[in-house]
Order: sequence, then C-alpha cells, then structure tokens
Amino acid sequence: MFLRFHKVKHSSNKKAIRHKGLLQLQCLFLQQNGVFPTEIIIILQFVKPLLEIQNLSVAFNNKIVVNALSYALFPGKITAVVGESGSGKSVSAMSLLGLLPTRNLTFPSGEIFLSSELIGKEDRTVKPTDEALVSLRGKKIAVIFQEPMTALNPAMTCQQQMEECLQHEKKEIRTTKVLSLLEEVEMPDPTGALKKYPHEFSGGQRQRIMIAMALASEPQLLIADEPTTALDPSVQASILELIKKLKNNRNMSVLFISHDLHVVKEIADFIVVMKSGSAVEQGNAEEVLNHPQHDYTRGLLACRPSKSSKGKSLITLGNDRDEKHYSFSESENILLHVEGLTKVYPGQTISAVNNVSFEIKQGETLGLIGESGCGKTSLSRMLMGLLTPTSGSVSFGNEPLIGKNISFPNKFRRDIQMVFQDPFASLNPKLKIEDMLLEPLHIHKIGSTNSERKKRVEYLLNAVGMPADSAQRYAHNFSGGQRQRIVIARALATNPKLIICDEAVAALDVSVQAQVLNLLNDLKEEFGLTYLFISHDMPVVYHMSKNVMVMRKGELVEKGSTEAVFLRPENEYTQRLMSIASLT
Repeated sequence: MFLRFHKVKHSSNKKAIRHKGLLQLQCLFLQQNGVFPTEIIIILQFVKPLLEIQNLSVAFNNKIVVNALSYALFPGKITAVVGESGSGKSVSAMSLLGLLPTRNLTFPSGEIFLSSELIGKEDRTVKPTDEALVSLRGKKIAVIFQEPMTALNPAMTCQQQMEECLQHEKKEIRTTKVLSLLEEVEMPDPTGALKKYPHEFSGGQRQRIMIAMALASEPQLLIADEPTTALDPSVQASILELIKKLKNNRNMSVLFISHDLHVVKEIADFIVVMKSGSAVEQGNAEEVLNHPQHDYTRGLLACRPSKSSKGKSLITLGNDRDEKHYSFSESENILLHVEGLTKVYPGQTISAVNNVSFEIKQGETLGLIGESGCGKTSLSRMLMGLLTPTSGSVSFGNEPLIGKNISFPNKFRRDIQMVFQDPFASLNPKLKIEDMLLEPLHIHKIGSTNSERKKRVEYLLNAVGMPADSAQRYAHNFSGGQRQRIVIARALATNPKLIICDEAVAALDVSVQAQVLNLLNDLKEEFGLTYLFISHDMPVVYHMSKNVMVMRKGELVEKGSTEAVFLRPENEYTQRLMSIASLT
C-alpha cells in the first residue's frame, strides 16, 4: 500500500523523527494497529519505538562487519532480521547486551536507544558501562540462543538453571515461579521436568526451557537468535506459535533472527534484510515478502525449493548458471533391499527401529522424512555397518550385507558412504583437507601410487566446485557450505554406489543449501549415484526425491511416490506433517 506522509504541525513531535526509515516504520506500525483510514496522519506520541538502532557500525581488527545499520522495534511487535551467515545479524543483536568478544572490537559509529534513552556512556558510544549492562541483561533485554544444548549447563538440572535466573526472588517462592514459567511455555509435565538434566529433553523441550529462563525477569525485549533452525517442522511450528503467544500476553517486543524468509513469514510484523553487514531492505513483512524491492531479497525467496522447482536446478545467489533439468529415471535393478530391520538398544524395551522393509533401485533418490527420535539416524547407521541390528536382513545388489550370523563385509564399505549433518564435526580439525581425502584412498587401496591418489584428490575437489589450493588448508578455514562440499568429496572418494545423506543441508543457509542440492543432483548424473536422502525439511525432500518414506516411532507409516505422499497423504500422521510443511 502506498503511504503518503503528511507534515506534523507540532515541533515537539518532529523531534521524535530521527531518520526517514524510522518514520516509515512508525507509519507501518500505526497502520497495522488500525489507527489510520485511507491516508496516514502521523501522531508520533503514540508510536515511540521501544528500541532504536541508529547508524550502528561494528568492526573487528578494523574490518567493518556491521555497516551503518538503522532500524527500530515497537512494543508488542516482532521484527525479524534476515540474512545469510556472516551478514551481521547476530553481531548487531549481541552488541545490545555487550555479548561480543571484546578483543579488537570497535564501534566506529552508532547510537542505541531503549525507551528513548541512550544505551551507553556519556560520550554517546554504543558500548554500555558495566552498570548499564546489569540493568539491561535479563531485566530489560533477554536472549534465546540458537543451540539450547550448548547454552544449557549439562551438569545442572532444569530447576537449578532456572533458579539462577531468579536470584532477585525470595528463595521460598523460586520453585513456584519456575513451575509457573514452565507452564507458561507449555512444557509437558513441568513438575517432572524440574529434576531432569538437559540431555533428558528433546530439542524442542530444551528450547522451551531457554524461553522460560529468558522470561524469568520479565524483559521488555526478547532476542530470539535462530531459535528454530535445527528443529523439526512440527516442533518449529509450536515454538513459533509459543513466541507469538508470549509476545501477545506480555506485550513484549521480539527481535527474531533467522536466515530463512519462509520461517520469518509465519511470525514477523516487520522485516530487516541484511547483506554483508548492511540493511538492504526493510519494512512491513507482507510487503517485503510479497513485493521485494532488492535483488538480494528476491534471491533469498527464490532459493527455497518449491513445487515448481522439482526436476530443475535451484536459483542461487551470485550465480548466473542456466537452468538445468534433472531426470528422475532409475534402473529396474534393486541396489539395496531391506527386510524386517529392527533395533532395540540395550536396557530399552521399545524398538528404535521396528520391522522396517523397503528397497532402493539403482539411480533412485529415495527420501526419508520423520521427526527427531523416529529412528531415521539409527536406520542409516545400521545400513552403514556402524550399528548392529537386533534382527532383520539387508542385501546389497544380490549379496547379503546384514543378517543372522552375517557381519558387515568390508568389501561393501567403499560402496556405501554417508554425508553427515554437521560438516565441521565430521571433519578432523588437525588434518589438512588433502590428508582427509587421501585417507579413504589409502584404506581401500584406490590408486597405485601416492601421486596418483593426489591427482584423485584434485579431481574430487574440482568435482564439488572447490579450488585446488583447498587441499592444503584446514576445515576451520572454510564456510559451512564449503565444508559440506568437502564432506561430499570425501564420500565420493571411494566411487560409491549409494550415498546416505543424513540431514546434509539442515544446518546451511537457504542460498548455500540451494548450491549443495544442485551439486548433489549434478553429481548424481555425472557419477550414476543412488541416494537415500534423510531430512525433516519437507520442501527439500520433495525437490530431491522421486519416492519417499515417512517414519514415526521406529516404523514406516507410509511410502510411495513423492507426489502421492505429499499431495494425497493417506496416513493421519503424514497428513499432519504435510499440513505444516511450507510447500508452495
């Protein structure tokens, strides 16, 4: 909607206008709250922002990482800051609370106002004093971090950790307050949760504990830093709904940081799009999502897999490659046959994997979806020979791979490889990339000389789009997407027939995710690969797979063609999953 700005008569109101971007956001805020008829009359005393960032610049070692950033947050509204890794989203947010590493940190410019009061020293820098931080942290601004498992203390119970946030309360009422907070965040069995440790909760439950801790001091502003990135769609949807509910009940402002515009559209009132430390676009969420003005914003939206992208290469940022079409053809030859595979872990009575049967044809990409804990990873580890099944059999080609009195034959280990979810954790930080890629070649005696093997390493790096000089560098020298390319190169080293992709793109930005998905499809055609593609991201599975299986509580509840399962699901559980999948 076109906004017409009318001059404000009172000079005292004019003083509240600090820059054009704030003026526009104030107008949008009033419009969303039904203040205006057709034309906008600005009554600024009703739209004072809770938090206002002006011209913020942050530098490490004199290198600018956030450049002249300005935006505002309003009471009871959710502002989302979106961009790729390294765009400055988290750095700008953490600067509000002095949570950035102080070594070589400088603020070349900027002012931050909370409730119209300047945060910081009298010299008007953005670096708060210790006294200011004490009054800010928790009491006025609280944070939910991306990975709750690393943010929570593994040696403390839920009650102990939450009571640390309630030191300002009398000791005798802390337990009651903890229970009240857990109930507010809709934690199942709050009383039973008190004595549990972080490892005893699911990912979604740990995130609820983090939210409860953040709410303990009743903050005015909640910073949610990628709070749903690693969660299943159903858990993600419940956490987003919870944040919206808490925002409404407490009239809080929420600063929601994410790399995924499709997640943001479910929750945001306003959106700020960041690229390379600068805000390239900001405004009303509906306008930014439906009528993006900047090429970068349009690119972020186009990177995401959709119904129309199936069988075609995905658009990637900064890449002008022609659209490529992929075939879903497959051989009639069955490469992998699984029959009645079951796994019961020691000390457990419930099967982690229960009587699972399926087959994968040569050249096929078979998708496997399900929520965390459904048995996907246990199944993949058995297929890799990393976990011994309780019962059942697996054949590879026409030869037995797993079964009664059959141990996984070493000759098949080079034929089945895996791409893991976390590339950094699956690469040895002490080894150069060349040494990591040479290792499987030595083990499986591929190549007769070391010179021949090094040529193979060079060929593999080139195949996954990495420069030759990558071989002499270490894992920490690369971005997440580059590390995943290296993991894929390692999986290709042994000329495998089957690659198991276990949440291979779950931790990547949508733009990098698109690059890796295109790469996997390119490599499949070039090397004649077969994939078992495991993910909880439904649009990604739809894009990659010809056929798909749905797993719940260790059992396959539905399987069939991707179109049939996604568009015409028969099982009640599958129907529920598809109802929350953002497949457009």
